[in-house]
Amino acid sequence: MAMNTPRKIEHQQTDRGYVPVYATGVVEQPWASYSPSEHAVWDTLFQRQRDLLRGRACQEFLDGVERFGLGDGGIPKFAELNTVLGAATGWQVVAVEGLLPDEVFFDHLANRRFPVSWWIRKPDQLDYLSEPDLFHDLFGHVPLLLNPVFADYMQAYGRGGMKAFKIGPEALMNLTRLYWYTVEFGLIRTADGMRIYGAGIVSSKGESVYSLDSPSPNRIGFDIERVMNTRYRIDTYQQTYFVIENFEQLFDATRPDFTPIYTKLRQSPAHAAGDVLDGDRVFTRGDRAGWATNADS
Repeated sequence: MAMNTPRKIEHQQTDRGYVPVYATGVVEQPWASYSPSEHAVWDTLFQRQRDLLRGRACQEFLDGVERFGLGDGGIPKFAELNTVLGAATGWQVVAVEGLLPDEVFFDHLANRRFPVSWWIRKPDQLDYLSEPDLFHDLFGHVPLLLNPVFADYMQAYGRGGMKAFKIGPEALMNLTRLYWYTVEFGLIRTADGMRIYGAGIVSSKGESVYSLDSPSPNRIGFDIERVMNTRYRIDTYQQTYFVIENFEQLFDATRPDFTPIYTKLRQSPAHAAGDVLDGDRVFTRGDRAGWATNADS
């Protein structure tokens, strides 16, 4: 893969809202170019989330954070993380400039490479950013790649994505929902109670609290067809969280060929993000307080 001069590629704001702008290349992490302010942003975000996630995030995630030494001070060096990660599960972190096209992203995952945006948010964006940055990608996603079962799930997802891309947009949407409700916004049951493992939650101060403590959202047992056929929110906290029993459940769900599932789901309309169905295993039926009423994705 060719190495390019790093750029910071962000969505463009238009009169119709944010328009995604895609990058495709792998770059060298420009670690020597990070400013003191950028290192301080990492340290601030890390300390805040580390303190908040005790007793909230699953132990596998917390163990990964400590094993990498993500709190040693300043933005971590990808090359040093890769020494630990490669030895543990054969994965590597690769630096990218921004959001990747689906096919490129799937290819990285299928080959045990996790793309991480090299740039980090500004000090005035600590609480919200419309797209993934270095903190979300690295702190949110990479610690669990030290877990062998989750690491295998991510590779299997990438391989499934490459197949779905060839099948068509409906299959791709079904698979995108699976990623959203597991890798980004998943909850897991443990002996100590319900915990967070999704990267979109562990990297968010507000959703780290909301996902476990708020009476507003539904918390429903994981079922792959249910998840693949459920729309989601991109502009607010989630209306529904799906709860796995363990990471083996996730990996086992990716073993079968998804083609028959895509065919089956094509015959039925997608469920709204906040629906609770008769066959659901309901841990919490949300009271719907504060829910947005506009359309789901």
